[in-house]
Amino acid sequence: MSKPYKKRAYLIKTAKGNERIKIEFPFDYATLALVKTLSGRTFHPEGKFWSCPLTFEAVELLEKWGFEIEPALKEKLDSKKVNVKNLSTDIEIPGLKGQLFPFQKQGVAYIERRNGRALIGDEMGLGKTVQVVAWLQLRQDVRPVTIVTPANAKLVWRNHIRDWMSDYGRVEVLNGTKPSKINADIVIVNYDILKHWLEELKALKPLCVIIDECHYIKNSKAQRTKALKKLVSGVPYFLALSGTFIVNRPAEGYNAISLIEPSLFPSFFKYAERFCNAHHNGFGWDFRGASNTKELHDILTNTIMIRRKKADVLSELPDKIRSFVPLEITNRNEYVYAEENFIDWLKDNISDSKAERAKRAEQLVKVETLKQLAVKGKIKQVIEWIRDFIDSDGKLVVFAVHKETIDALAKEFKNVAVKLDGSIPQNKRTEIAKQFQQNDNIRLFIGNIQAAGVAITLTAASSVAFVELPWTPGELMQAEDRCHRIGQKNAVNIYYLIAEDTIEETIAKLLDTKRQVLDGVLDGTKTDEESLFSELIKKYKEKKQKFLN
Repeated sequence: MSKPYKKRAYLIKTAKGNERIKIEFPFDYATLALVKTLSGRTFHPEGKFWSCPLTFEAVELLEKWGFEIEPALKEKLDSKKVNVKNLSTDIEIPGLKGQLFPFQKQGVAYIERRNGRALIGDEMGLGKTVQVVAWLQLRQDVRPVTIVTPANAKLVWRNHIRDWMSDYGRVEVLNGTKPSKINADIVIVNYDILKHWLEELKALKPLCVIIDECHYIKNSKAQRTKALKKLVSGVPYFLALSGTFIVNRPAEGYNAISLIEPSLFPSFFKYAERFCNAHHNGFGWDFRGASNTKELHDILTNTIMIRRKKADVLSELPDKIRSFVPLEITNRNEYVYAEENFIDWLKDNISDSKAERAKRAEQLVKVETLKQLAVKGKIKQVIEWIRDFIDSDGKLVVFAVHKETIDALAKEFKNVAVKLDGSIPQNKRTEIAKQFQQNDNIRLFIGNIQAAGVAITLTAASSVAFVELPWTPGELMQAEDRCHRIGQKNAVNIYYLIAEDTIEETIAKLLDTKRQVLDGVLDGTKTDEESLFSELIKKYKEKKQKFLN
């Protein structure tokens, strides 16, 4: 075979069908030394040439070193690039039950253009989950699907699937560590139990795996990461969701990136050197930092990632975006027992309206018992949800009702939170709000709805979460407005962390109905606590009557 007369790079396929770059050059030690620095390079003595994995980095380096790049090689890499600005927002999704914002349609088009292998990196609150669910509605042929998510988001995924998709087949949410046979089109499992269900999930032969909050697989040695990699192996469609790993900790996204597009960064160490400020601290390598983040952002957005910030799409968003976050409770048996006792008590105490008003105090005590049991059962997931939020986004305002709830949250997040409830003197409340507004280290404001729901400004945050609910929609709306600048477009995200299948769901639905009425009323009509409480009791009486029938 004749010696190459110039430096050239070609696209070839191996016997196993893998695409690689064939590297030829007239021998000289300087060029040889450079080629040997390429990740995954291999010498082929039979043909006297070198090859390396097909990566953007390799082509960039070879071009820099004076190699002639074959057009087919460049075309292959260019085909993996997607210009988001050129994507249509008119994509049709037959059977979708809701209306997407234009940027969300663009996100669905991006996933489709990437053939179901992409990183959805939108800022929190822009509907990453909805975009993925819409794509699943678009691609009815992509079944079965496995969704891996933090435990506190399992029911959110289930509800989004039910609310947005008209054709989703059977959805199964996995719980516990004792696996059983799975028979579903869409399976939702949390990271903590993934390894226990791996065999059953693999037997399902999923065509698509979706991972939410992909920083959960940041540690390659962790059991959840090992299990996830086994699950994804051989799966044609793979989607990862994350809002901020590039800016905060690029190392946390490497595993997800490499699963989406293995050729992008074949070597973790080189990736870490470039983007994680990798350095030896005297005991070992530290990859927790961030460096060249703009470069990493550009590489990812040119290849596998779509990312929009709230500021980019503000003109498309309403002033307030409300989301209900259903949470499982850990004390279901205790709650059901108390609720059944309450319903029985109502049956035995139904009388005329005058007598009912006299018994209102007793009713209220029993209702408060149910509310506090619901909070007790969901508090662990509430804490996990808040922790995930402040780890991946900016500041957050949290409202609750009971002092015990507020104190528990303040204790859990004492290093990054301020608290404002009825025990705080009036002359100190402004200072607490100021700390939240001006101190970057204070990420969380925890307040009582009545004490902190009025007369203070908390616009350093554009997200509000309600752990407990008040009795009137007016109080709810006033609290929401602590983060909303009057007369200025801000798009506040409001999250209601609701214990599923409890009294909280009933109260939330009543409040939401009455809030919508208030939104449309121009004459100042109010909905008071008495009317909402009465409706709640009526609902429980109806529940008892249905049971008797």
